[in-house]
Amino acid sequence: MFKIGDLAVYPAHGVGRIECVETKTIGGKKQDFYIMRILENDMKIMIPTHNAEAVGLRELIGQQDISRVYDILQTREVSVNGATWNRRYREYMEKIKTGSIYELAEVLRDLTVLKGDKELSFGERKMLDTARTLLLKELSIVRSVSEDEVEREIREILT
Repeated sequence: MFKIGDLAVYPAHGVGRIECVETKTIGGKKQDFYIMRILENDMKIMIPTHNAEAVGLRELIGQQDISRVYDILQTREVSVNGATWNRRYREYMEKIKTGSIYELAEVLRDLTVLKGDKELSFGERKMLDTARTLLLKELSIVRSVSEDEVEREIREILT
């Protein structure tokens, strides 16, 4: 599925580069693993090649998908309404774990809207930062522009 040097998105960690494919023996069985380095923090992740799709490893979105992300950010309806903060937190965490950039956009939009209405909990503030960071990194790479430029555009959309 992926070749050495490819950029891919690993759920909740963001964009990384496939550095190599290694064969390891685990439990007496040989398995191939993608060795991926996350761009944001230089973390190294081993992903079984046969299980890559199941864990949510995916290609970066295409140029044609960017407008859908911006459409989600422009929508003003919050997807997790009236729930307690811990329930919202769980639901948003699930969205982040899917690895979908569209779900990330929803989390960023919802928490930004919520922040305008009331004080966010510490966990929600951290989640807002995570969603923003993951979204900015992927969009800036796909569009070949700086993260600052993407952040300015997103801030404009959300205010």
